[in-house]
Amino acid sequence: MTTTFPDISINTDRLVLRALEEADAPALAEMMNDELVAAWTAVPQPYTEAAARTWITEYAPTERAAGRGIDLAVTEFLTQRLVGIIRLGNTDWHVRSTEISYIVAPWARGEGYASEAALATAQWLFGDQKFERLELRTAAGNTASQQVAQKIGCISEGVLRNACIARTRTEDGEWTELRTDFIVWGLLPEDLDGVADQMAEAGYSSYTEWN
Repeated sequence: MTTTFPDISINTDRLVLRALEEADAPALAEMMNDELVAAWTAVPQPYTEAAARTWITEYAPTERAAGRGIDLAVTEFLTQRLVGIIRLGNTDWHVRSTEISYIVAPWARGEGYASEAALATAQWLFGDQKFERLELRTAAGNTASQQVAQKIGCISEGVLRNACIARTRTEDGEWTELRTDFIVWGLLPEDLDGVADQMAEAGYSSYTEWN
């Protein structure tokens, strides 16, 4: 039984999801230093280009080789500019289940890129990799991430109380940790029925292919 993800490229009308490359390091570091990324993720702050290169050259390849997950750069098809990251982790190959997370650069928000990339990844997971479950956890106050979950057909399955550490700015401008809840979302293959058509009607891509 295969227990590692392949070196994959996933295409939509507007996006290409591919392996991270060293040339992505400056844009990746810039994206990770965004205020909302800092607030809702555990990414160290400030985030350096050296840290980005370590992620690209060491962490991401190790995670894929060990079968724990895969990190994909989300790029614009026309400009090849890095617009975000899709991450799969906590993968259980026996259950055929994995957990998805996504980050979008501040300049690219509001374009539907997170939904388009997450849906394309789910279609690939269920269609090509024969997975049976995709899980997503969003902080209780992260409404933007919750909207993405709903757009791609995820079902809210419950709340993990006090399970999330978020961050907020103090009056002196420093970051301080804030404990909050996780909302757990689940996506099964049958939940995708009609989702691509609904997104296409809303003006987002319904076309996905992978190689």
